[in-house]
Amino acid sequence: MAIAHGVRSIEVIRAVAPHLNAPAEVQWLESHEAEDQVDVTVMPGAAELIRSIPDGHWCVVTSGTRYLATARLRLGGLPVPKVLVTADDVTNGKPHPEPYLKGAELLGFKPADCLVIEDAPAGIRSAHAAGMKAMALTSTYPAAKLLEADTTVKKLEQIQVTSNGAGTLSIEIVQ
Repeated sequence: MAIAHGVRSIEVIRAVAPHLNAPAEVQWLESHEAEDQVDVTVMPGAAELIRSIPDGHWCVVTSGTRYLATARLRLGGLPVPKVLVTADDVTNGKPHPEPYLKGAELLGFKPADCLVIEDAPAGIRSAHAAGMKAMALTSTYPAAKLLEADTTVKKLEQIQVTSNGAGTLSIEIVQ
């Protein structure tokens, strides 16, 4: 199941259990995950990082379904962004560039002007294939598995975002 993280559930099910009805299995799996409120915690620094980025300058691109993504964001007390690209919104999931290209398009930014924060190799490959920079977060995989990223951080609190007031953002990594 090492292929599962960062990849759409439907693609994982089709790969490991092609005999199953993949759409039905995804619906069951993602409903089960969305209802799980016991083992879900907000990643430290997530709320602060989101608050530091001006509205309209960030989005969530996830391999989960819209139902799962919104359930998890709400459970964590995090805002559901105006731009939320989910497994339901794309034909090709990560590592294909489509999810991140769609996010950039909906935000109105050129891919080269985007920075992706990712915790999985498939997401880093997706970001790079889309022409974006990728910052790895060592929350799911160790740094040794995320070497394709442009830079790596251990925790979200290390990422500091500032705005010049004219729409240009600066990102600094603090140790």
